[in-house]
Amino acid sequence: MIKNIPYWRLSSFYGLYFASLGAFIPYLSSYLSDKGFNSIEIGQLMAVILGSKIIAPYLWGWVADHYNNRILLIRAGAFLAIIAYLGLFYSSQFWWLVLVLALFGFFWNAILPQFEALTLNYLKNNEDYYSWVRMWGSIGFIVAVVLLGFLINKMGSSIVPIIVVLLLIGIALSTLLLQDRCGASVDESPLPMRKILHNKLIIALFISCLLVQASHAPYYTFYTIYAKAHGYTAISIGFLWAIGVFAEVLAFAFMPWLSKRFSLRHLLLLSLFSGSLRWLLIAFYMDNIYLTVFAQIFHASTFGIYHAVAIAYIHQYFKGKHQGKGQALYSSMSFGVGGALGSLYGGYLWQSIGANYTFVIAAILSFIAFAISWKYTPMVAQKNNE
Repeated sequence: MIKNIPYWRLSSFYGLYFASLGAFIPYLSSYLSDKGFNSIEIGQLMAVILGSKIIAPYLWGWVADHYNNRILLIRAGAFLAIIAYLGLFYSSQFWWLVLVLALFGFFWNAILPQFEALTLNYLKNNEDYYSWVRMWGSIGFIVAVVLLGFLINKMGSSIVPIIVVLLLIGIALSTLLLQDRCGASVDESPLPMRKILHNKLIIALFISCLLVQASHAPYYTFYTIYAKAHGYTAISIGFLWAIGVFAEVLAFAFMPWLSKRFSLRHLLLLSLFSGSLRWLLIAFYMDNIYLTVFAQIFHASTFGIYHAVAIAYIHQYFKGKHQGKGQALYSSMSFGVGGALGSLYGGYLWQSIGANYTFVIAAILSFIAFAISWKYTPMVAQKNNE
């Protein structure tokens, strides 16, 4: 166990936050489908949630870094997310849901990057152990996605928003257990953000992250519907999601060991190349249970290793008072722009050229990210203040 940090209080937030993600992302599309929305409308609604990550994280990151009170903003975002989400119970009209999900996403998506910065500030020089804290988020996701699969099988998809509200309340309460921990030292003199963002290595990293999430978005948005169309039950779909995230947990657990034996560059390239293979397996072998499970195991590299490496690079590139903005930019460019574009093209292509070729496009995007990273990602991140 890592000494001198509130390990379980940090971990409880991650567990609850990603449990809400496990209840929300895999099953929202099924809930919306049961409400009568088509694939294009579902893709648009998911894009609204992910699109809020484009602006909200950076705006909140700027405020947190400027006023040096990260935990207050995290708490405010968590409680306001609950209030916004309750609008889902008022009406199922499309434009009302657009408004509700936009407001909810603005608060919900803004708090995680700031919590990531808070966690890294607590870890100080033990950043390699970030994955040991973050893995509890993956465990929370597994528990939520499996249990909700059983509940939906018994009670139908209408249970989804109720479970999400309960988890959002848990997230808000968990933020009350922590105090702020500022990492920006007055002795640190990082370059201005404008000059940092002119670094072609950072630009390449953000483009690669954008493409990675654009390739994942059809999976996050439509995998449940896709698996259901191939004859999988709600319970078995829950287990497929859980297998992927369990593999992610193992990746996080072994990241301190992996990062000591392999460079960040090699780990990043591995994750991006495996992404292309994974989407092709899902595209053409969904009826083969063995290859389907094998494809889910790749989540260890396509998200687990990728995310830990990306966080490590961001933490090295963005120092001192830029920590919150750096984490926010990563969230905005990857999960925000990339996720929103992925949900949009996924929705349109799903209906026009079909599910198989939508995943082929995802595989191509992952390979482009691999090619960019091969050319521009260094063995170790450059220090901006040198």
